[in-house]
Amino acid sequence: MLIRKATDDDIEEIMKIYRIAQDFMIESGNPNQWSHFYPTIDIISKDIYEETCYLVCDDDGPHGVFALFDIDEPTYQIIEDGQWLNDEKYLTIHRIASDGKVHGIFDCIITYCKSKSNNIRTDTHQNNVIMQNLIEKQGFQKCGIIHVADGSPRIAYHWSKSIL
Repeated sequence: MLIRKATDDDIEEIMKIYRIAQDFMIESGNPNQWSHFYPTIDIISKDIYEETCYLVCDDDGPHGVFALFDIDEPTYQIIEDGQWLNDEKYLTIHRIASDGKVHGIFDCIITYCKSKSNNIRTDTHQNNVIMQNLIEKQGFQKCGIIHVADGSPRIAYHWSKSIL
């Protein structure tokens, strides 16, 4: 599979992937993390404009999407009930989604990100047990609780190459 930056031409396909992921999360017992309202087309357009939106593609087209940031995540400044593994520069992965047609999308994303940085942070909702398992399987450690912009809590994860 190939990972590439998304363009404006990809917005319709990206929104389809997110809709599939939203439906799956709702059906899997996680109705509140995204519901059918997140991410919005405005958020996706901003990610594309800022070149932080990536697609995971095969010969049939995109099957996964994620946002990757190399700046400090504001919601990660305060962490409760724990601490980050280190204070070194890190990448942040947000908005991971798959259309469910191809297996290994998450592993592909994490392999790509690990090739770009020795420190990666992410977070997920307490009801997103599937994502928690995927994250932990890739060697990420639970570090505590952060609060996203709307104030709701998320489980914070950190992977550091120096702590294997």
